[in-house]
Amino acid sequence: MRLLFATLVAIAGLIGPVAAETPAKQLFGAKAVGSQQRPAPLGSYAKGCVAGAVQLPETGPTWQAMRLSRNRNWGHPETVDFIRDLSTFAARQPGWKGLYIGDISQPRGGPMLSGHRSHQIGLDIDIWMRPPDRLNLSRGQREKISSISMRRAKGAFVNSDWTRQHHEILKAAASDKRVARIFVFPGAKVQMCKDAKGDRRWLRKIRPWWGHHYHFHVRLNCPRGARGCVDQNPPPRGDGCADAQKWVDDILNPPPPKPRDPNAPKPKPRRDYTMKDLPRQCAAVLQSD
Repeated sequence: MRLLFATLVAIAGLIGPVAAETPAKQLFGAKAVGSQQRPAPLGSYAKGCVAGAVQLPETGPTWQAMRLSRNRNWGHPETVDFIRDLSTFAARQPGWKGLYIGDISQPRGGPMLSGHRSHQIGLDIDIWMRPPDRLNLSRGQREKISSISMRRAKGAFVNSDWTRQHHEILKAAASDKRVARIFVFPGAKVQMCKDAKGDRRWLRKIRPWWGHHYHFHVRLNCPRGARGCVDQNPPPRGDGCADAQKWVDDILNPPPPKPRDPNAPKPKPRRDYTMKDLPRQCAAVLQSD
Protein backbone atom coordinates (compact mmCIF):
# COMPACT_ATOMS: atom_id res chain seq x y z
CA MET A 1 0.00 0.00 0.00
CA ARG A 2 2.83 2.41 0.81
CA LEU A 3 4.49 1.64 -2.51
CA LEU A 4 1.24 2.31 -4.38
CA PHE A 5 0.76 5.61 -2.54
CA ALA A 6 4.33 6.63 -3.26
CA THR A 7 3.89 5.79 -6.94
CA LEU A 8 0.70 7.86 -7.19
CA VAL A 9 2.40 10.78 -5.48
CA ALA A 10 5.34 10.52 -7.88
CA ILE A 11 3.02 10.48 -10.91
CA ALA A 12 1.08 13.47 -9.66
CA GLY A 13 4.32 15.30 -9.00
CA LEU A 14 5.57 14.67 -12.53
CA ILE A 15 2.46 15.44 -14.54
CA GLY A 16 0.19 17.28 -12.08
CA PRO A 17 -2.83 16.09 -10.10
CA VAL A 18 -5.33 16.90 -12.85
CA ALA A 19 -3.37 15.08 -15.56
CA ALA A 20 -2.97 12.09 -13.26
CA GLU A 21 -6.74 11.50 -13.56
CA THR A 22 -6.99 12.41 -17.26
CA PRO A 23 -7.46 9.45 -19.62
CA ALA A 24 -3.95 8.44 -20.64
CA LYS A 25 -5.01 8.26 -24.30
CA GLN A 26 -5.51 12.04 -24.28
CA LEU A 27 -2.07 12.68 -22.80
CA PHE A 28 -0.21 10.37 -25.14
CA GLY A 29 -2.32 11.31 -28.15
CA ALA A 30 -1.28 14.94 -27.70
CA LYS A 31 2.44 14.22 -28.13
CA ALA A 32 3.70 14.94 -31.64
CA VAL A 33 7.27 13.62 -31.31
CA GLY A 34 9.14 10.93 -29.42
CA SER A 35 10.86 11.49 -26.08
CA GLN A 36 14.55 12.38 -25.83
CA GLN A 37 15.41 9.23 -23.91
CA ARG A 38 17.18 5.96 -24.38
CA PRO A 39 14.89 3.65 -26.41
CA ALA A 40 12.89 1.39 -24.10
CA PRO A 41 9.51 -0.35 -24.36
CA LEU A 42 7.82 -0.06 -20.96
CA GLY A 43 5.01 -2.31 -19.80
CA SER A 44 2.97 -4.71 -21.91
CA TYR A 45 1.66 -4.49 -25.45
CA ALA A 46 -1.78 -3.29 -24.28
CA LYS A 47 -0.72 -1.33 -21.18
CA GLY A 48 2.47 0.66 -21.53
CA CYS A 49 4.44 3.29 -23.42
CA VAL A 50 7.72 3.62 -25.28
CA ALA A 51 10.67 5.86 -24.47
CA GLY A 52 12.97 7.12 -27.20
CA ALA A 53 10.80 5.93 -30.08
CA VAL A 54 12.02 6.66 -33.59
CA GLN A 55 9.90 7.56 -36.58
CA LEU A 56 9.72 5.25 -39.56
CA PRO A 57 10.54 7.48 -42.54
CA GLU A 58 7.37 8.22 -44.50
CA THR A 59 8.90 6.67 -47.62
CA GLY A 60 11.84 4.32 -48.00
CA PRO A 61 13.33 2.29 -50.82
CA THR A 62 10.94 -0.61 -50.13
CA TRP A 63 8.08 0.81 -48.04
CA GLN A 64 5.62 3.62 -47.54
CA ALA A 65 3.97 4.53 -44.24
CA MET A 66 0.22 4.97 -44.67
CA ARG A 67 -2.38 7.24 -43.03
CA LEU A 68 0.25 9.78 -42.02
CA SER A 69 -2.35 12.04 -40.42
CA ARG A 70 -2.57 9.55 -37.54
CA ASN A 71 1.12 10.05 -36.67
CA ARG A 72 1.42 6.40 -35.71
CA ASN A 73 4.57 5.55 -37.66
CA TRP A 74 6.73 5.53 -34.51
CA GLY A 75 8.31 2.54 -32.81
CA HIS A 76 11.28 1.05 -31.04
CA PRO A 77 14.42 1.15 -33.24
CA GLU A 78 14.32 -2.65 -33.52
CA THR A 79 10.83 -2.34 -35.01
CA VAL A 80 12.03 0.05 -37.68
CA ASP A 81 14.94 -2.29 -38.48
CA PHE A 82 12.51 -5.20 -38.82
CA ILE A 83 10.34 -3.22 -41.26
CA ARG A 84 13.38 -2.39 -43.37
CA ASP A 85 14.39 -6.06 -43.49
CA LEU A 86 10.95 -7.52 -44.23
CA SER A 87 10.11 -4.89 -46.84
CA THR A 88 13.41 -5.65 -48.61
CA PHE A 89 12.38 -9.31 -48.76
CA ALA A 90 8.88 -8.35 -49.97
CA ALA A 91 10.34 -6.21 -52.76
CA ARG A 92 11.95 -9.35 -54.21
CA GLN A 93 8.56 -11.05 -54.59
CA PRO A 94 6.90 -10.94 -58.03
CA GLY A 95 4.39 -8.10 -58.21
CA TRP A 96 5.51 -6.46 -54.96
CA LYS A 97 7.63 -3.31 -54.71
CA GLY A 98 7.82 -3.59 -50.93
CA LEU A 99 5.27 -3.03 -48.16
CA TYR A 100 2.61 -0.54 -47.16
CA ILE A 101 2.93 -0.03 -43.41
CA GLY A 102 -0.10 0.81 -41.30
CA ASP A 103 -0.11 1.69 -37.61
CA ILE A 104 2.91 1.05 -35.41
CA SER A 105 2.64 3.29 -32.32
CA GLN A 106 2.16 6.89 -31.31
CA PRO A 107 5.34 8.96 -30.77
CA ARG A 108 5.47 7.92 -27.12
CA GLY A 109 3.27 4.87 -27.38
CA GLY A 110 0.58 4.57 -24.75
CA PRO A 111 -3.18 4.16 -25.21
CA MET A 112 -4.57 5.57 -28.45
CA LEU A 113 -7.43 7.98 -28.95
CA SER A 114 -9.06 5.52 -31.36
CA GLY A 115 -8.58 2.02 -32.61
CA HIS A 116 -6.13 -0.39 -31.04
CA ARG A 117 -5.85 -1.59 -27.49
CA SER A 118 -2.35 -2.85 -28.21
CA HIS A 119 0.37 -1.02 -30.19
CA GLN A 120 1.37 0.75 -26.96
CA ILE A 121 5.08 -0.07 -26.60
CA GLY A 122 6.37 0.36 -30.15
CA LEU A 123 6.63 -3.37 -30.96
CA ASP A 124 3.38 -3.95 -32.92
CA ILE A 125 3.12 -3.36 -36.67
CA ASP A 126 0.14 -3.51 -39.02
CA ILE A 127 1.22 -4.42 -42.55
CA TRP A 128 -1.23 -4.07 -45.40
CA MET A 129 -2.21 -7.11 -47.44
CA ARG A 130 -2.30 -4.94 -50.56
CA PRO A 131 0.77 -5.50 -52.75
CA PRO A 132 2.35 -2.09 -53.39
CA ASP A 133 2.59 -1.38 -57.09
CA ARG A 134 4.15 2.07 -56.50
CA LEU A 135 6.06 3.74 -53.69
CA ASN A 136 5.56 7.37 -54.65
CA LEU A 137 2.09 7.97 -53.21
CA SER A 138 1.55 11.52 -51.96
CA ARG A 139 0.41 12.22 -48.41
CA GLY A 140 -3.09 12.86 -49.71
CA GLN A 141 -3.19 9.64 -51.69
CA ARG A 142 -2.12 7.71 -48.61
CA GLU A 143 -5.20 8.96 -46.80
CA LYS A 144 -7.58 7.80 -49.52
CA ILE A 145 -6.13 4.53 -50.78
CA SER A 146 -7.26 1.40 -48.94
CA SER A 147 -5.90 -2.06 -48.49
CA ILE A 148 -7.75 -5.05 -49.94
CA SER A 149 -9.42 -7.89 -48.09
CA MET A 150 -8.09 -11.40 -48.49
CA ARG A 151 -11.02 -13.21 -46.91
CA ARG A 152 -13.99 -15.18 -48.23
CA ALA A 153 -16.96 -16.63 -46.33
CA LYS A 154 -16.49 -14.37 -43.30
CA GLY A 155 -12.85 -15.38 -42.97
CA ALA A 156 -13.20 -19.14 -43.34
CA PHE A 157 -11.23 -19.10 -46.59
CA VAL A 158 -8.88 -16.89 -48.56
CA ASN A 159 -10.20 -15.26 -51.71
CA SER A 160 -8.72 -15.00 -55.19
CA ASP A 161 -6.51 -12.03 -54.21
CA TRP A 162 -4.47 -14.26 -51.90
CA THR A 163 -1.18 -15.25 -53.54
CA ARG A 164 1.88 -17.34 -52.90
CA GLN A 165 3.68 -14.07 -52.28
CA HIS A 166 1.47 -13.40 -49.24
CA HIS A 167 2.43 -16.83 -47.93
CA GLU A 168 6.14 -16.23 -48.46
CA ILE A 169 6.14 -12.77 -46.83
CA LEU A 170 4.27 -14.05 -43.79
CA LYS A 171 6.61 -17.03 -43.59
CA ALA A 172 9.65 -14.76 -43.73
CA ALA A 173 8.22 -12.61 -40.94
CA ALA A 174 7.35 -15.60 -38.76
CA SER A 175 10.81 -17.10 -39.31
CA ASP A 176 12.47 -13.96 -37.91
CA LYS A 177 13.72 -14.49 -34.35
CA ARG A 178 12.58 -11.00 -33.41
CA VAL A 179 8.93 -11.92 -33.99
CA ALA A 180 6.74 -13.20 -31.15
CA ARG A 181 3.57 -13.86 -33.14
CA ILE A 182 1.58 -12.72 -36.17
CA PHE A 183 -2.20 -12.30 -36.27
CA VAL A 184 -4.15 -13.17 -39.42
CA PHE A 185 -7.74 -14.20 -40.14
CA PRO A 186 -8.41 -17.94 -39.62
CA GLY A 187 -8.78 -18.87 -43.29
CA ALA A 188 -5.32 -17.53 -44.07
CA LYS A 189 -3.71 -19.64 -41.36
CA VAL A 190 -5.50 -22.77 -42.59
CA GLN A 191 -4.44 -22.05 -46.18
CA MET A 192 -0.83 -21.62 -45.11
CA CYS A 193 -1.03 -24.90 -43.20
CA LYS A 194 -2.18 -26.63 -46.39
CA ASP A 195 0.54 -25.03 -48.53
CA ALA A 196 3.50 -25.29 -46.14
CA LYS A 197 6.25 -27.71 -47.16
CA GLY A 198 9.21 -28.99 -45.17
CA ASP A 199 9.98 -27.29 -41.86
CA ARG A 200 6.68 -26.12 -40.36
CA ARG A 201 7.97 -24.64 -37.10
CA TRP A 202 7.36 -21.08 -38.27
CA LEU A 203 3.62 -21.78 -38.45
CA ARG A 204 3.46 -21.76 -34.65
CA LYS A 205 3.79 -17.96 -34.67
CA ILE A 206 0.92 -17.44 -37.13
CA ARG A 207 -2.16 -17.06 -34.92
CA PRO A 208 -5.80 -16.78 -36.05
CA TRP A 209 -7.68 -13.72 -34.84
CA TRP A 210 -10.81 -11.81 -35.77
CA GLY A 211 -10.39 -9.19 -38.46
CA HIS A 212 -6.87 -9.06 -39.84
CA HIS A 213 -7.92 -9.68 -43.41
CA TYR A 214 -6.95 -6.24 -44.72
CA HIS A 215 -3.64 -6.37 -42.87
CA PHE A 216 -1.57 -8.74 -40.81
CA HIS A 217 -0.32 -7.76 -37.38
CA VAL A 218 3.30 -8.48 -36.45
CA ARG A 219 4.23 -8.43 -32.75
CA LEU A 220 7.91 -8.39 -31.85
CA ASN A 221 9.47 -9.89 -28.75
CA CYS A 222 10.79 -7.56 -26.09
CA PRO A 223 14.32 -6.60 -27.17
CA ARG A 224 17.19 -8.18 -25.28
CA GLY A 225 17.95 -6.25 -22.11
CA ALA A 226 14.64 -4.36 -22.08
CA ARG A 227 13.93 -4.90 -18.38
CA GLY A 228 10.77 -2.80 -18.28
CA CYS A 229 9.14 -4.71 -21.14
CA VAL A 230 6.64 -7.51 -20.50
CA ASP A 231 6.62 -10.30 -23.09
CA GLN A 232 3.41 -12.08 -24.02
CA ASN A 233 3.34 -15.78 -23.16
CA PRO A 234 4.72 -17.92 -26.02
CA PRO A 235 2.18 -19.50 -28.41
CA PRO A 236 1.12 -23.07 -27.57
CA ARG A 237 3.39 -25.85 -28.79
CA GLY A 238 2.91 -27.26 -32.26
CA ASP A 239 2.06 -25.65 -35.58
CA GLY A 240 -1.37 -24.44 -34.45
CA CYS A 241 -3.10 -25.78 -37.55
CA ALA A 242 -5.73 -27.80 -35.72
CA ASP A 243 -6.63 -24.75 -33.65
CA ALA A 244 -7.00 -22.62 -36.79
CA GLN A 245 -9.21 -25.28 -38.37
CA LYS A 246 -11.44 -25.14 -35.28
CA TRP A 247 -11.84 -21.40 -35.83
CA VAL A 248 -12.86 -22.07 -39.44
CA ASP A 249 -15.29 -24.81 -38.42
CA ASP A 250 -16.94 -22.43 -35.97
CA ILE A 251 -17.28 -19.78 -38.69
CA LEU A 252 -18.94 -22.24 -41.06
CA ASN A 253 -21.08 -23.90 -38.38
CA PRO A 254 -21.39 -21.48 -35.46
CA PRO A 255 -21.89 -23.21 -32.10
CA PRO A 256 -25.13 -22.36 -30.29
CA PRO A 257 -24.82 -19.35 -28.00
CA LYS A 258 -24.22 -20.11 -24.36
CA PRO A 259 -27.35 -19.61 -22.24
CA ARG A 260 -27.31 -16.35 -20.36
CA ASP A 261 -27.51 -16.47 -16.59
CA PRO A 262 -30.33 -14.06 -15.66
CA ASN A 263 -28.75 -13.57 -12.25
CA ALA A 264 -25.31 -12.73 -13.57
CA PRO A 265 -24.24 -9.14 -12.93
CA LYS A 266 -24.05 -6.87 -15.94
CA PRO A 267 -20.51 -6.49 -17.24
CA LYS A 268 -18.91 -3.23 -16.27
CA PRO A 269 -18.07 -0.92 -19.16
CA ARG A 270 -14.37 -0.82 -19.92
CA ARG A 271 -12.87 2.31 -18.43
CA ASP A 272 -10.07 4.37 -19.91
CA TYR A 273 -6.63 3.89 -18.45
CA THR A 274 -5.15 6.74 -16.48
CA MET A 275 -1.49 7.21 -15.67
CA LYS A 276 -1.76 5.20 -12.48
CA ASP A 277 -2.64 2.14 -14.58
CA LEU A 278 0.57 2.37 -16.62
CA PRO A 279 4.17 1.68 -15.59
CA ARG A 280 5.44 4.52 -13.42
CA GLN A 281 8.20 5.28 -15.96
CA CYS A 282 5.55 6.42 -18.42
CA ALA A 283 5.10 9.68 -16.53
CA ALA A 284 8.73 10.51 -17.26
CA VAL A 285 8.21 9.56 -20.90
CA LEU A 286 5.41 12.12 -21.11
CA GLN A 287 7.46 14.81 -19.38
CA SER A 288 10.64 14.31 -21.40
CA ASP A 289 11.59 16.84 -24.06
